[in-house]
Parts: sequence; structure tokens; C-alpha cells
Amino acid sequence: MAGKFELYQDKAGEFRFRLVASNGQTIAVSEGYKAKASALNGIESVKTNAPTASIEDKTT
Repeated sequence: MAGKFELYQDKAGEFRFRLVASNGQTIAVSEGYKAKASALNGIESVKTNAPTASIEDKTT
């Protein structure tokens, strides 16, 4: 099974999404959005931009 995005409302009523791996582990959590459409746009942005995202190591 592939990973999935879960869209939900937090306790403050804001819309958020999380990216969950096929093993059930949460990989990433979004910021809070006032509108559901904005959260859905955030998901689409991750889908579009993540394959080409670079890794910036700031540990050194």
C-alpha cells in the first residue's frame, strides 16, 4: 500500500493534513488552515513539489 494524506480538523477548528507512510507512521504534518480548500491546495503543492525538492543539511 502506498502512503496517504489524511485531512482533518484540529481542536481549534483549523484544517490540517498529515502524510502517513504505508506502515502507518506519520511523516509530515501541515500548518493549520482556516479553509478546507487551502489545506487541499497544500496537499497538491506537496504532491507537485516534493519529487524535485532538494535536501538542505543544516546539521553541520
